[in-house]
Amino acid sequence: MTLPALLHASPLLFAVLAGVLGLMVGSFLNVVIHRLPVMLEREWQAQCAELSGKPLEAQPRYNLMVPGSACPHCGHKITALENIPVISYLLLRGKCRGCGAAISARYPIVEALTGVLSAAAAWHFGFGMPALGSLLLLWALIALTFIDVDTQLLPDAITLPLLWLGLMFAFGGAFTDLRSAVIGAIAGYLALWSVYWLFKLATGKEGMGYGDFKLLAALGAWLGWQMLPLIILLSAVVGAVVGIGLMVAARHGRNVPIPFGPYLAGGGLIALTWGHDITRSYLQFAFAQ
Repeated sequence: MTLPALLHASPLLFAVLAGVLGLMVGSFLNVVIHRLPVMLEREWQAQCAELSGKPLEAQPRYNLMVPGSACPHCGHKITALENIPVISYLLLRGKCRGCGAAISARYPIVEALTGVLSAAAAWHFGFGMPALGSLLLLWALIALTFIDVDTQLLPDAITLPLLWLGLMFAFGGAFTDLRSAVIGAIAGYLALWSVYWLFKLATGKEGMGYGDFKLLAALGAWLGWQMLPLIILLSAVVGAVVGIGLMVAARHGRNVPIPFGPYLAGGGLIALTWGHDITRSYLQFAFAQ
């Protein structure tokens, strides 16, 4: 029996392998979450220097691969054995092997979250193109979520390729047809773009960033325009609940911005997994009244 046939015949094996792969991808996502905003900032600085005609001081090479991972406190180089997802953190008891400084719990959380959600997606969709697409979408949304929480940025380096990938998967009808995907991309962007300008004209303030428009456009490309109302509703409800909770429990001021990207990502994942079931249940309930 070939490997694809084995994975197709054994959903549990496929889910376990996807979970292990998710753990490794989660380790890489930690690098993306930390380094991509720094890379973008350096790129913006270089562009500003070029426009102003002022020379920019040379900086060491910095990208997703170079330099190697190291402790920010003592510079201890992270070895391969110290970089095993989740396990290394537990064995090191959450401390740097070189200086004993605490390692942020964010790293194993991202790894474990990616692993668990990857296994769940593989189990839900089974071996095939929808599972591959769901994994790629899931990983991108996790990276965008944590970058937005840290910096309130949704980088074009992720959102735009994600949009094109959604259209590509629509060619094969993985989640929706190509026509619905194209309409979804257009409607997703224009929906939040319209809200942005209505809010700005009414209050003189910017209620969200352009990255949110692009993320919803990408979700529309992946899932089709039919899922956009559900995604917007879910993200708005969760965002409102969390925002009110932060203001009440943590005295989070009204003027302190709250990133909307994580709620769009959450709404998108719910719609990806249960969107059709939720929509069907709602229609049956509505027409039964």
